[in-house]
Amino acid sequence: MKLNLFNIAKELFPLNRSITGKDTLKTLEYIRNIIPELKIKKIKSGEKVFDWKVPDEWNVEEGYIKDSNDKDVINFKTNNLHVMGYSESINKTMSLTQLDKHLYTIKDQPDAIPFVTSYYKKNWGFCMSYNQRKKLKKGKYKVFINSSFNKNGLMHYGEIKIKGKSKKEILITSNICHPSMANNELSGVVVLISVTKKILKFNNRNYSYRILFIPETIGSIAYISKNFNELKNKIFAGYVINCLGDNGIFSHIPSRYGDTISDKAIEFTFKNYINNYKRYSFLDRGSDERQFGSPGVDLPICSISRSKYGEYPEYHTSLDNLSIISNKYLNESSNLIIKIIKIIEINTTYIHTKLGEPFLTKYNLYPSISSKNHLFKNTQLILDILAYSDGKNDLIDLANIIKKDIFEIKEVVDILFQNKLLKYYKNTDNLLNKIKSFSDKELLEILS
Repeated sequence: MKLNLFNIAKELFPLNRSITGKDTLKTLEYIRNIIPELKIKKIKSGEKVFDWKVPDEWNVEEGYIKDSNDKDVINFKTNNLHVMGYSESINKTMSLTQLDKHLYTIKDQPDAIPFVTSYYKKNWGFCMSYNQRKKLKKGKYKVFINSSFNKNGLMHYGEIKIKGKSKKEILITSNICHPSMANNELSGVVVLISVTKKILKFNNRNYSYRILFIPETIGSIAYISKNFNELKNKIFAGYVINCLGDNGIFSHIPSRYGDTISDKAIEFTFKNYINNYKRYSFLDRGSDERQFGSPGVDLPICSISRSKYGEYPEYHTSLDNLSIISNKYLNESSNLIIKIIKIIEINTTYIHTKLGEPFLTKYNLYPSISSKNHLFKNTQLILDILAYSDGKNDLIDLANIIKKDIFEIKEVVDILFQNKLLKYYKNTDNLLNKIKSFSDKELLEILS
């Protein structure tokens, strides 16, 4: 049964997700109902992870501002963005002057409720539209937030491990820590659900996969801290995915130096399979590509978006609602990511097994009668592939050089491989990340 990604987003949208809390756990449980392979894991509040500490678990039950007539000005039950994330409890009556220090609005977007948090310093606050704020008159206001902090609480995240032929892994991750934001938050989650379901259906997986649904920043820092050696040994490529549900053009942020197989595959895919895209700099980073690409961590991780976070007007406001995403764009995003993954899956470096051009007729790969009308359809392609299969070029390189579709090239390569005219280059994994040059002596050694 085909997933309706928009409907999944619609069902998850009302939950008050944060970096911890019951609604974040509910989100993971919902995902597990779709993907039973998901393991829900936890890290204790207060645990030290690198230079950080996992915060206390936070939950909020109620929050409102009432005027002197006991009428709601704003209420958490109407929109969960109204209560600043990680607000302390408060139950006071105060003047507008006192209250105003704890109100957050966006003057340039007068109808938008901003998304504001204070994860690591105790505070309280309310968020409202600028137009709502303008209507407030001098007087007394009842301010109430019923929230809790649990020092013995938990931060939850989801992990799926999918085995392939190789122990080398492709990591794909998205965040589960924003309340009621459709593009910035839920689009990445639902696209990752779709991508995971498709990967599980692959008939043959050359690589293994590690799928993560984690809170942003603290979640990735904690995960890296807990799994550092394993990640360094196994992660071969990977992507942080977010903001994939709107109609913006596709974009990506490269790894720190832009020289990984993840970079190579995404650039190739964008260039060859979509009409328009934007490549940002690692200096434009802002999501978990920061953590995976930190010095010393140095994992080959890029990020993929449509409209990049912070680059579209609805970002981090109540305007980032279900109206700006669609099932069409969510599915397009899922399909493109699968295309990138399939290219990584097939991307191998080959080397020819013969000195000089092989006698293709012997392998039924060249017509016995040589004339304009008797040439095989793939004769030139075969010759071009053999010409550049010298241990220096992987399939992406061949496609770039020969100017043919990579999957068409792969079909011909498979025929040449079956005829023992090509073989895998022995150091493929290293080669995929950093293309090497070979001396004549080395080539003769490889061919022997």
